[in-house]
Order: sequence, then C-alpha cells, then structure tokens
Amino acid sequence: MRTLFVACLALLCACGSAEPTADAGLDAGLPDAGPTDCQAPYRSCELEFRFRAIDEQSVHLRGDFAPDGWTVGVPMRREGDWWVARAAAPYGAPVQYRFFVNNSVWTNDPANDAVLNGNSLRAGERCETFTCPEGAPQVGAFDWRDAVMGFVFVDRFHNADTSNDCHVPGADPAGQYQGGDWKGVTERINDGYFTRLGINALWLTVPYKNPTVAGGGGDGRSYSGFHGYWPISLEDYESCFGTRAELLALVDAAHARGIQVLFDFAMVHVHSSSPLYTQHPDWFWSLSYNGGQCYCGSDVCDWNAQGQRCWFTDYLPHWNYTVDAARAYSVERAVQLLADTGADGFRLDAIKHVDDAWLLDLRRETEKLAATRSPRPRMYFVGETYDFGNRDYLKSFVDPATRLDGQFDFPLRLELLEAVVTRRSTMTALRAFVDGNDTFYGANALMSPWLGNHDLGRVIHMGEDVPMWDNPYADGKNRAFHDQPTLPSYRAPFERVANGFVFLYTSPGVPLMYYGDEVGLPGAGDPDNRRFMQWSAYSADQLWLRERVEALGQLRARHPALRRGTRTSLSATDDTYLYSMSDGEETLYVAINRGDAEQTVSGLPARTLEDVYHQQQLTGPAVVLPPRSARVLK
Repeated sequence: MRTLFVACLALLCACGSAEPTADAGLDAGLPDAGPTDCQAPYRSCELEFRFRAIDEQSVHLRGDFAPDGWTVGVPMRREGDWWVARAAAPYGAPVQYRFFVNNSVWTNDPANDAVLNGNSLRAGERCETFTCPEGAPQVGAFDWRDAVMGFVFVDRFHNADTSNDCHVPGADPAGQYQGGDWKGVTERINDGYFTRLGINALWLTVPYKNPTVAGGGGDGRSYSGFHGYWPISLEDYESCFGTRAELLALVDAAHARGIQVLFDFAMVHVHSSSPLYTQHPDWFWSLSYNGGQCYCGSDVCDWNAQGQRCWFTDYLPHWNYTVDAARAYSVERAVQLLADTGADGFRLDAIKHVDDAWLLDLRRETEKLAATRSPRPRMYFVGETYDFGNRDYLKSFVDPATRLDGQFDFPLRLELLEAVVTRRSTMTALRAFVDGNDTFYGANALMSPWLGNHDLGRVIHMGEDVPMWDNPYADGKNRAFHDQPTLPSYRAPFERVANGFVFLYTSPGVPLMYYGDEVGLPGAGDPDNRRFMQWSAYSADQLWLRERVEALGQLRARHPALRRGTRTSLSATDDTYLYSMSDGEETLYVAINRGDAEQTVSGLPARTLEDVYHQQQLTGPAVVLPPRSARVLK
C-alpha cells in the first residue's frame, strides 16, 4: 500500500491528552489528564480527506467513520484544486470510505489503492490529540475490552451457608431452591477459581426477593423463583441467597481481585403477588386485549407486535413503561441497586420486551451515578435479544452512548456452534460470517460471544460424535425430566468444546462462560441445564477441559492483541480456520482444526513460532494440527 499523501491527518486541539506512539497494553502508561483522559475506544481523531477537483458540482465523503457515515456522510468543500472534508473517526480504527460525486456517482479514492469490501481503506490512526465524548470512562477504570464474563446461577453454584436454604411447597424437585448463596460465590472468588479461568466479570442472577409460592412453567410442572425472574420487590434482597451484608461482601471481594459484577435485572414484569402490582395496577398492561387475553405467542398477542405489553404467563404482569411513574420507579431502583452494592452494570433480560424510553432513561441516570465514581467507570449494559438470525434487529438496541454496549451474539453463536462443535457447517462458512461480524455492531460495541447459556441444552452434548439435538435452536426440553443426559465418556466432545472456547477467548468483545461449561457439565433443557455445580469427582476429560480453559484465560490476560486486536482471516477449509489477532504491537495467529483427522494449515510466517497455548515451538509457514485441536502462535 503506497503512502496516502492525499489523506492527511489533521490534529484537532480539543479535550484530549498526549498519547504515546504505541498503545500501552492496558493504557497503563498514559498520563492522567483528568476527566477528559478517556479510554482508547471512546477517543476520536479528526481526519482530513482530499479529492482532486476537476469539474464536479458537489462531492460528499461517505464511510464507516460514523453511524450515519454511509447514508449522510460529510459534504466536502472546494479549496483550490481539492475537495476537502474533515471527519471524526474512532481512534486507531481503520476507516472504509468512498466519495459520492454530484449526488449520483460513487468513486473510490484515486490516490489510495488500499481496498476492503470494494471501498477505499485507510489504516487506523492514533492521533496525538484526541477528543473525548462527555461521560466517557477514564484511563484507570476497568476497560471492558479486557473482560471475560462468567455467568453464575447463584442458587445452583455453591452452598456455603445452609441456614439460608429455602423450600417452596409444590415446586418440582428440579425447579426447587437448591441452596447456592452469595457467600458461596464469595468463597469461590476468594479461592481464585474465577481468576484461574481468566474470568474478571461476573453476571449474577437477579438479587431481588421472589415469591415463596410455586408457579407453573408452561410444561405442566411447578417451579420456585430460584432463578430470580419473578420479583415481588425491587427494594428487598432475596433472603434465600443470604443477607444484604453478604451481597455487599461479594461485590467487595470481587473488586479486590479485579473482578467486575453485573446483576441480571428483571425489568419486564413482576410477580402478581407483588405489592407493586396490587398497589399500582395502572403501572402494568392489562391482560385483556382485543377481546382476548394478551399472552406472548398467543393468537391475541404475538412475541413481536405486542411484545412490549404481552404477559409471559398469568402470574407475571408486564410493566407499562409508557406510564412515566412506572418507568421512573423501575429505573430509579435499577440505579439504586448499583449505588447500594457498588456493582458495575447489568445484564438486561429480554430487552426487546421493554419500551425504548426505559433503556434511554436507564443509561442517562446510570451515567450520573458513574460520574460520582473515580476514576469514572463504564457501566456495562449487555442485552438479551433471543434472535439467531436478525443482526440488524440486535444492532438496533446497541449504542453505547444512549442504550446498550452490546448484546449476547446469538447469530455468531449459531455459526460457531455449527462449524466447530456440531460440524454440520464448515469453517469456511464461519470465516465468511466472522469477516462481516466483528465490526457489524459499531466501533465501540462490545458484543458477548458465547457457546452455552441457561436456556439451551448443555453444549457438551452438541459436541458428541452424534449431536444430541439435530436442531441448533432446540431448547433441549425433550430430555429435561426423562432420559436426562450423562457425562460423555470419551474425549472428543471435550476437544470440540475446547476449540469453541479457543475461538471465544481469542475474539474481541466480552466472551461468556456459563458456569459448569468449563468442565463439560451435562444437562438437557431447563431446568436440567441448571444443575448444581460439580465441585468434585471430575473425570479425566473434565479436568483436561478445565485446564484448557484456564490456559486460554491466562493467554487472553497476557496478550492484549487477543482481546483488543483486529481479526484478519488468513485461510479456511471445511475443517480448518486460520486468523490473526493484532493490536499494532503484537500479532498472534490462531489455527483451529475441527476435523477428526490431522490437518495442515498454511499461511503462517516462515519462521520459528511459539505455540503459547501448548508451550511448544513449531516452524512456519505451515503447521500440522492433530484432530480436534488448536494452536495459538506468535
């Protein structure tokens, strides 16, 4: 690529600080210039673009430097022999752009022969003087690009205090409280369990009080509120998990080890026994609608058109956030939860069922809380929008300035599962998807890639030689109570799942580890996928998988390029995928063989390479990968 002499960088004098020429890993080397010294992802550089003038009437700069850069862009002005425009672009991020001439003709930059996706490509620039948006997190606060999230189902994780164990009459044993508590989570924080896995952010189940009566689960069985999704109060904590003091001690212990805490927040509904519903029925949508009853997915109300008013079941009245008082109260309680506990953000349950005004208000009010902490942090919001195919819909909720920082990446999970774990797709297909997905949600979006969660059958069974479910969307309920799966007795499923974790831990965003997946915990659909955590009597295969995850966690922590870098796909076949992760300072190469036979992967540098995943040395430009294995090379 020749020098881009016509695409000059203009240095904008603004509220930034001087930046060293090299990004110092965790930004630790940056000078602290006060509240305007924001973390790198939030910085903007002003770039100058030029287009040689001939006889054009107008020229517009269009590109991905801004959310509306392709549709609105920046009008260029005539300066002598040039059309000139300046645009703010994300710090260090490559920019794709084109020129729109006379409102009719698209053309690339004739002075720039670097092209990506048919557009002119400008390498990312790290300006010495940058701008910071109002409210951006400061250097010194936790940088969410460095996060690995662990989802802890509190009731099913570790029972450290039997005195708070609960029992709800009438609940099926599998849907009963099983004794896990906040004190148990704290014990595992303090013994280093999460740190060894590389987990530095915990997503905890809803901490609010739930009813002591059973509720129907839609499958003919009754459940307790062990999951936390049926709150009766947004002011009282769940005594089945412990005391307020024990919850605060959990957050303090996490912070002492550099671990952030996210709470699951149930803002779609409350339980019908809640005083909020009985005292303020006008704060909730009526179940009656169009001459029928508005249950989600019914003939009267579907999940989408009436999704922000339909009831999930007859004992879960749906908040009506078009009522100002209802919205203000819910948002106030959410912010107070963070203020009371010192926690760091939210996993927002079923966010598509919530009026957009609620999310806008939550971000605004949470930013006020963030401004009281020093250094100013980022309160991370990650949403759950259960959709495997519509990326545009997921993206519509993502805007770190006003809405979500990211979502759980359901579409990526589908591609990853099918290519790596079930082998029903190809690694070539995964590469094609990933090439357009890493930047799809925006420069500052922090999506969460994942393999397992609490709504699907355990991922270890999808890695069996014959996947347990032939539909990647299957929820596994067919074996939740009968013929429940047992732990696979051979290594291959664990190797396939390990390869999936290799991809997660070497990808940008906030990868998610569902509790127990690090040891291949077995289970079918809900509630079998929420079995109590296994703490002993591991098989050799389980210990092997956990050791692999621990190695990946330490790798991601040691190498900023694996979490902050840009992915470049280098090659793919049906069974293999090779890509690099580079942050400008360091480049690592990730090679995955999902096949059941040995494969050779080419396209690496022609030198001695260190496999930092297995502590071996290999020689490029081609390496041999054993069946169902991966290498991380530098």
